[in-house]
Amino acid sequence: MTDQHDRPAPYKEPQQARSAATLARVLRAAEDIASSAGLEEMTMTGVAERAGVSVGTIYRRFEDKEQLINALTERMLDRREEYVAERLREAEPSLSGVMDAYAHALLRSFADSNNLFPELLRARGAKVTDRGARTITVVHGLLLEAAAPYADQIRRSDPQAALDTAARALLGACFHNSVRPDPATGETAQRRYADELSDMALAYLLTPDRRT
Repeated sequence: MTDQHDRPAPYKEPQQARSAATLARVLRAAEDIASSAGLEEMTMTGVAERAGVSVGTIYRRFEDKEQLINALTERMLDRREEYVAERLREAEPSLSGVMDAYAHALLRSFADSNNLFPELLRARGAKVTDRGARTITVVHGLLLEAAAPYADQIRRSDPQAALDTAARALLGACFHNSVRPDPATGETAQRRYADELSDMALAYLLTPDRRT
């Protein structure tokens, strides 16, 4: 979904299945610690203990904590791109079905991991910000592609521009929910909020322009 050639390698890619499994365990351990205690409290030693590997094993893969965090960010962003794409593939074949799937997938993605995702995007500097921007571009494009067959249902004068606006509004609302002090939490509250966001986007798309 994203251009692999444009990505700087955040760590040494494993060549064997066993090494790949170890790497996945290390990244999962890093995510668990960072989600519960925060990035500042995450240490290489702590990650090694949680993953059940030696500290040397981690340092053979990652030069330092910063590189581990970059790899964790890459993993989380890849997972979110894949999740949104999967939800859109399974969406009801209609404009409302696509917008519902998009709103629910985005809200769940941003709310995942106890705010670790927005913390990663905010705190790790320009490279991670650029990587996050690429993911936003990817999921934005996924919506445009999924909604394209139903563009004739949109009543705005420029359907493509209207979809672009709706996508930006949903992205902003879901990100804002993840960083606000009183986010929508729990399955019921998140489902209700995602429904409201989808209704808002649809109301806009199905309403003619104020000015011709």
